[in-house]
Amino acid sequence: MTIKRSPDWSDRRRRHHHGERPDHYKWLVLSNTTLGVLMATIDTSIVLIALPDIFRGIGIDPLQPGNTFYLLWMILGFLIVTAVLVVSLGRLGDMLGRVKMYNLGFAIYTLFSLLLGITWMSGPSAALWLVVMRLFQGVGAAFLIANSTAILTDAFPEHQRGLAIGINQIAAISGAFIGLVLGGLLGPINWRLIFYVSVPIGLFGTVWAYLKLREVPTRIDTNIDWAGNVTFALGLVSVMVGVTYGIQPYGDHVMGWTSPLVLGSIGAGILLLGWFAIIEYRSDDPMFRLQLFEIRGFTMGSISTLLSSIGRGGLMFTTIIWLQGIWLPLHGYNFESTPLWAGLAMLPLTLGFLLAGPASGILTDRYGPRPFAVGGMLVAAASFALLELLPANFTYWQFGALLLLNGLGVGTFAAPNRVGVMNALPSQHRGVGSGMNATFQNSGQVLSIGIFFTLMIIGLTDALHHDLFHGLVARGVPYQAALRVSSLPPVSSLFASFLGYNPLEHLLGPRVLAQLSPSVRATLVGREYFPNLIKGAFLDGLHAACDFAVVCCLLAAGSSWLRGGRYVYSEDRSR
Repeated sequence: MTIKRSPDWSDRRRRHHHGERPDHYKWLVLSNTTLGVLMATIDTSIVLIALPDIFRGIGIDPLQPGNTFYLLWMILGFLIVTAVLVVSLGRLGDMLGRVKMYNLGFAIYTLFSLLLGITWMSGPSAALWLVVMRLFQGVGAAFLIANSTAILTDAFPEHQRGLAIGINQIAAISGAFIGLVLGGLLGPINWRLIFYVSVPIGLFGTVWAYLKLREVPTRIDTNIDWAGNVTFALGLVSVMVGVTYGIQPYGDHVMGWTSPLVLGSIGAGILLLGWFAIIEYRSDDPMFRLQLFEIRGFTMGSISTLLSSIGRGGLMFTTIIWLQGIWLPLHGYNFESTPLWAGLAMLPLTLGFLLAGPASGILTDRYGPRPFAVGGMLVAAASFALLELLPANFTYWQFGALLLLNGLGVGTFAAPNRVGVMNALPSQHRGVGSGMNATFQNSGQVLSIGIFFTLMIIGLTDALHHDLFHGLVARGVPYQAALRVSSLPPVSSLFASFLGYNPLEHLLGPRVLAQLSPSVRATLVGREYFPNLIKGAFLDGLHAACDFAVVCCLLAAGSSWLRGGRYVYSEDRSR
């Protein structure tokens, strides 16, 4: 392996000797990479809250059976693309220059943010355009996410990496929840604004990064592992597609886990990933460096990343459905206004991240990552367990306090865990190592959404069918109409609540509602009937999902403990 000096290395030394402040550059790197990661993660969630406005704007009903493809891929496509590409793009950063790849990511992201907002079409063609442009926007985000942590690690000395990565990681986690509020504010004004808002930020960040960020001399002279890249991408995409469609109905089944498409996709994905592992083991220049798993700090940290991401990834979807489908309507909010208020109600979670992240990063620099990573996951597990004690129509301060507790726990875990991972890596492999860790995190989020929805649907299925049928018949809804609506998969009710639709108004339809008296119609589509009807069944599903999250967080805590004491890779010690 040949280490090549970056062309501007001598320039960096010359600047230092001519009096440039040595601390100035690292803070510039922190500012720019935090902006890039924040922008990328805001767009993971800004679409969620604005989906009703987007689909109304292009004239499509996302809950119609033929349109669920657009709904699912608008929600999950961005996450799937970033999960698949971050390792490859981190590897390219190691080979061609991390700053170069990062700058390219800013430019790609900005371009496709612009293209997302300028569609001139309507209906399915517009929806397809948005899905495709959203996938390419995810490519730009993958460039940013894959290389930002490695650039930070290069720029900061060992004793300050915790603070830097803490700020960067908390920006990444908080961005997902800031996006909920922005989507709720901008979507009702004009759905295009949720994409345009990234354009001026992206332009500024692109120019700023191009002018100010500099390479460090850690690039490696090697070949691209095309076989590994292709098998990894196909395998992971196949598994993610299977998980995505597993929560959709199949035939007479409420979910698609028995569908040949789902089973075939997951099976093919596992086989491809197994083949990928064999290719990487035999390759002279592997994309996914399996040798890095010989480093205990990297291995245990990556496992902790995956488990924590699976444990908390579905929290946002679960609590948003809880707020939009039950709590907010019961407290006088129209279904159409619930997306914005749900985003605002989640702010204690972001506050917890902001309080715990930088503090845990600073303490990690002094005491090492293990106590904070372990403690953070134990606190997160406790918050999930306490959520199960709340009634469906809770008192908000109790709910907000538990969200704050969860944010404090996850914020305490995130930065120390990432610092431990990055400190354990040789400098020339920080890009691919950062990408591998990001893959575990993003894949965990997609898996978590599939698992959380599955557990909730299992909990909802029997009770919801029974309660919905008898409740509608008792209110005078014709027998066949009540049977049809109660026989719909629970995911229809969940998605309707999630998208801010009035569930029964949408599920019954205008023809059935027109047959009912004004008083009955007002009751059925009112703010209290549907939430009171489903709250018992919803809690059954919620408890199962929270139990699963508790187990994942406890396992992540155990893995964090097994990482060992404080460890920083030393080039001298490795020789």
